[in-house]
Amino acid sequence: MNVLFVAWQDPETRRWWPVGRLSREDGDYHFVYTRGAEAAERFVPFGRMTNLHDVYVAKELFPLFANRLLPKSRPEYRDFLCWLGLEGSDDALDQLARSGGIRATDSLQIFPSPEPTPDNHYAVEYFSHGIRYMPPTSRERIETLDPGEWLYLMRDIQNPFDDDAMLMRTGDPILGVGYCPRFYSADFTKLLDLIGKDQVQVTIVAVNPDAPLQFRLRCRLTAPWPAGFGACRQETFEPLAAETSGSI
Repeated sequence: MNVLFVAWQDPETRRWWPVGRLSREDGDYHFVYTRGAEAAERFVPFGRMTNLHDVYVAKELFPLFANRLLPKSRPEYRDFLCWLGLEGSDDALDQLARSGGIRATDSLQIFPSPEPTPDNHYAVEYFSHGIRYMPPTSRERIETLDPGEWLYLMRDIQNPFDDDAMLMRTGDPILGVGYCPRFYSADFTKLLDLIGKDQVQVTIVAVNPDAPLQFRLRCRLTAPWPAGFGACRQETFEPLAAETSGSI
């Protein structure tokens, strides 16, 4: 995993904005702000990275992101990697991509930019969002799901926070089991419109009954990659700076 986006949540509107792009190139880490950082009126630049139009380069992972990795000394570290499906992997960007780099003290989330697979498919793994808001029957149903089982997408067109919100449901009995990450909902909507519902598949990868709710249900969406389609191509994802300037 070499390209991640950083999303920030406006504390007043609760809307999420893609505000940055983190990448790894030739062993160095690069960070640039995206147009979402300018569009979000209350967004404040991170730490020493104060210029929205600069490119930041570092040999080591920037502290903003390194501090979001679970220390290897923590007793739950091995369980954490198991929840993520990254057993034996110490790659920082892989862990950030799968976990979201979530901390309880702020409103940032990190997510990968999907790229075409060798057989030209769109494929992304993610954890079900919003399980805490699901009724007890839904949480109980999650515990009975099996790897490989199919889930089905439902557009939540009246969602006040995301016009493209996608709820995931089971087959029979029909129960909601959380939402697709809002960062991908526009992509998922476009895929459904371009290639049709029968070619977009959502399956269970793992259920982690001993994990916190944000790591409870891991899913995978796959679909043929349509001609001319680009992931995370909305204007707010576009970088504000060209690859030129300074290191920190």
